[in-house]
Amino acid sequence: MRTQIIKSLFKRQFTSSIAIRSKITSAQYVASRARDATFEKLMDQYKNFVKVIAIQDLILSNPNKTPPSISLDFLSKLSQKLHLNRGAPSFLRKYPHIFHIFYDPAKSQPFCRLTDTALEISRQEGEAIYASLPIVVDRLVRLLFMSTSKSLPLRAVFKVWRELGLPDDFEDSVIVQNPNLFRLCDGNEPNTHVLKLVGEFPSNHFTAAVENWRVMECCREDCSVDRMDIRYSFKHVYPPGMRLSKTFRAKVKEWQSLPYSGPYEDLREKKKTKAGLKGLEKRAVAIVHEFLSLTVEKMVEVEKISHFRKWFGIDLNVRDLFLDHPGMFYLSTKGKRHTVFLREAYERGRLIDPNPVYDVRRKLLDLVFLGRHDMLISESRSGEFEKSKESGSEDDNVD
Repeated sequence: MRTQIIKSLFKRQFTSSIAIRSKITSAQYVASRARDATFEKLMDQYKNFVKVIAIQDLILSNPNKTPPSISLDFLSKLSQKLHLNRGAPSFLRKYPHIFHIFYDPAKSQPFCRLTDTALEISRQEGEAIYASLPIVVDRLVRLLFMSTSKSLPLRAVFKVWRELGLPDDFEDSVIVQNPNLFRLCDGNEPNTHVLKLVGEFPSNHFTAAVENWRVMECCREDCSVDRMDIRYSFKHVYPPGMRLSKTFRAKVKEWQSLPYSGPYEDLREKKKTKAGLKGLEKRAVAIVHEFLSLTVEKMVEVEKISHFRKWFGIDLNVRDLFLDHPGMFYLSTKGKRHTVFLREAYERGRLIDPNPVYDVRRKLLDLVFLGRHDMLISESRSGEFEKSKESGSEDDNVD
């Protein structure tokens, strides 16, 4: 997987049943969305976290050295592709808790390796992923089951292998090891493969994540709604300060009660009626909601999920779908990429219900948040100590 990453470095419109907007361009629609300071603050560092992960994968893909390392000259050549605007050395020095720059006298050039802390986090992540293999297999099965053909292009799965918590050798450790569930077939285009679900499952075998929320809502002590009243509803959490007009609230209430086919149900014949189109739009929302629920961090780049659109039978603009439902999804444009979060899964910038893989990855993200902070304090204290020594030495000389 990491070798493929290195190789890769070289080489609208549907009116939502909720959204109330005039005819504007897609870019204007993105720009006009309600901002959420908590998610934006998280993305301020997450955009650099993505770059850190890319460099980490490059370093770990070089097994010939112990510990693995990479030359700064090689990394500098990839600065543009990695979006390191101020160059590789400058970026690496921003994160001394993650990267260590050293000079190799044998090669007569500087190299970079991971710090012991970062290496340990990488090791822990690998352990957490392999300990979660049964869950990972279930995620992949569910993803395939949502496809109208019970199959997906392998390249699309490659796009989200990290988001799904798959091992970097998942072709062997997951697909080949489970022939009763998966089969790789040749695609219609040269050098392409399609991953097929071969296991038989009844249509009611899988329960969507939103169903768990509906059950929990009905079990609350202060619950005042009947199970039937929310059987088609989704949880909504709006951005702080977002003004909700009476018209908007009425549209949301109407949409919440709209029947739809769930993500694991067979897609019925597409109806051209207004009610039929609304039902298809809600089914599309249910599918992307379930997709995000299956990810480790309950977030994904919009470009990546778009690769699954036609395989899930979604005829809508996925990005606009997220914008049409600001109570369910949050779209950030930080880091020159569009990233969508599942709102209900987060509180104060963290997952409400974390998993082992997320917990380990969060450790690395915390080091990104830390930046040079502790180092600056340490350097400051070291400077004060040196001054103190000099002062003490002068006093000794006076005596």
